[in-house]
Amino acid sequence: MRHLTVKHLAKLAAARPVAVIALSLALALGVFALSGYSAGAIAAGTIEGSVGSPAALTQTIRWFIPLLIIALGVGLAFQAGYFNIGAQGQMYVGAIGSLAVGLAWREGPPLLVVPCAFAAGIALGALWSLVPGLLRTRLGADEVVTSLMMNFIAVLLLEWVCTGPLKSGDGTGQAATTDPLPAAFRLSDGSGVSLTLLLLCGAMVAGAVVLNSRTRLGLEIRIVGRNPVMAQWMGIRASRVGLVVFALSGAAAGLAGVVEAYGPAGSLRAGFSPQVGFMAVIVALVGSLGPLRTLLAALFFGGLRAATLYLPIVSDLPQAGLDMLNGMVALWITVSAVPVLMRRRRLRDPVPEGGGGLPADPVRDDMKAVSRG
Repeated sequence: MRHLTVKHLAKLAAARPVAVIALSLALALGVFALSGYSAGAIAAGTIEGSVGSPAALTQTIRWFIPLLIIALGVGLAFQAGYFNIGAQGQMYVGAIGSLAVGLAWREGPPLLVVPCAFAAGIALGALWSLVPGLLRTRLGADEVVTSLMMNFIAVLLLEWVCTGPLKSGDGTGQAATTDPLPAAFRLSDGSGVSLTLLLLCGAMVAGAVVLNSRTRLGLEIRIVGRNPVMAQWMGIRASRVGLVVFALSGAAAGLAGVVEAYGPAGSLRAGFSPQVGFMAVIVALVGSLGPLRTLLAALFFGGLRAATLYLPIVSDLPQAGLDMLNGMVALWITVSAVPVLMRRRRLRDPVPEGGGGLPADPVRDDMKAVSRG
């Protein structure tokens, strides 16, 4: 009976994001209908713009790729009970670093330049994420505020790069852009979809599955997120785990920046893909039950992004309505997921680092010895 109960609860937990998304879309369509727009035409346009044709499917997969890469990293921070919402800035910094490598080494062999660009983007994304991570674990600063502020700094840094050091010499001056990368360095054409990028996504999902279920780090992340008191008794330092997940989530966002720069864009412009990082946070909330569910959530939100770009062609819905469609889904998913994360955070925060304040206990010492062995 207990086994059946656990399975039933797992099914309910898996079905909750689906119900929240369905309710959000229904509410948005209801608001559109009350405002005088055709809810049926908007619903049909959403389906047509996401999966209704090969071009629509290509657009869905184009947005699915960066959403999945970022969400897999952000999801690790959520599992450990940390709120890293700075993925947008980390993606920008990773894109800047990788593009700087490609433009500075234009004549280099692609088999050497592209891996170096990947390394630069991943490393810069991780370092950018470690700033709020260190402020959180060392000084107790709220990572929501600090990671959000880092986003604004990254936006300004991108604008400066596109209008200064890497500014294109061929532009008209009306748009802040960089020089394009050599064609040999590109990972895809303008569609943003290629076998290379799909294989990269598959490797990311496989790596996340192995990390979550087959490694000690994955176990430590889950324990810190679900029961930080037990984690401390087992000798797991929550601050160390926190820094690791901040670095990994930032590295994933930096990788997404590399994919954007070397994939569909082939260059950088100020404020490119402004919603990807924030939407990936929502994807991570929906897919918090595991990497495979994150994959499905990324597919859905990739389709939603493709649909919102297509809807202005087939309906008279203004941009504010499109923003509301995305915002309604994001709002209710956040409302449904944040209480769980806040509960984990309340459990973690009162626990002093280093075991201070815990009474001597031989059982605890044995548990520490086993965990370290």
